[in-house]
Amino acid sequence: MIKLAIFDLDGTLVNSLEDLADAVNYALKKNGFPQHETAKYKYFVGDGLAMLIKRVLPEEFRDEKTEAAIKSDFDFYYNEHYCDKTRPYDGIPELLKELKENGIKLAVASNKPDAFVKIIVKYFFKDMFDIILGKTDLLPKKPAPDIALKIVDELGVDKNFCVFAGDSNVDVLTAKNAGIISVGCLWGFRDFDELNQAGADYILSKPCEMLDVFNIKRGID
Repeated sequence: MIKLAIFDLDGTLVNSLEDLADAVNYALKKNGFPQHETAKYKYFVGDGLAMLIKRVLPEEFRDEKTEAAIKSDFDFYYNEHYCDKTRPYDGIPELLKELKENGIKLAVASNKPDAFVKIIVKYFFKDMFDIILGKTDLLPKKPAPDIALKIVDELGVDKNFCVFAGDSNVDVLTAKNAGIISVGCLWGFRDFDELNQAGADYILSKPCEMLDVFNIKRGID
């Protein structure tokens, strides 16, 4: 029986695309660079803030000084506007409640900076999660398995009884690298082909379908 569900944050638990795009575009505009359409951020995000900044900048300006300036302005703006438009996906609160009531441990593993991850998860989900981990200097970012394995170790769960749910190939590869069941989430930022090519064990269209993975009778749609 599966005992632990590890979730990615952006594109899996919450739709944060507009707030992320607004914050980066604010930083780009302030520093005199072109802004990007919100839809393009679906493919800019997923590998951490440092990589996001590299991707949005013109190639000739991807240097340490410029990237630091963009990050500083991003942090300033996002700290005040992280939940202006961000919301949990439909069905996520109900899914988490159902899993919790069935004794499943819950965790978050994200490439977003740890401080923002903890603020956002606690803002929207209170104390629902047993462990919340974002990107720090202590562990390599996903798809390295370290963050997932740290969660498994701290919660004392055999990794053979865990799932890792996320919306991108980064999440699927993280699960595979950790030896954990992978669940691809189609309600997020990426598509079926990406999740399928990454080798997801399950690909789900709606959060409630995860209950089938856990062999829990669905009381939600």
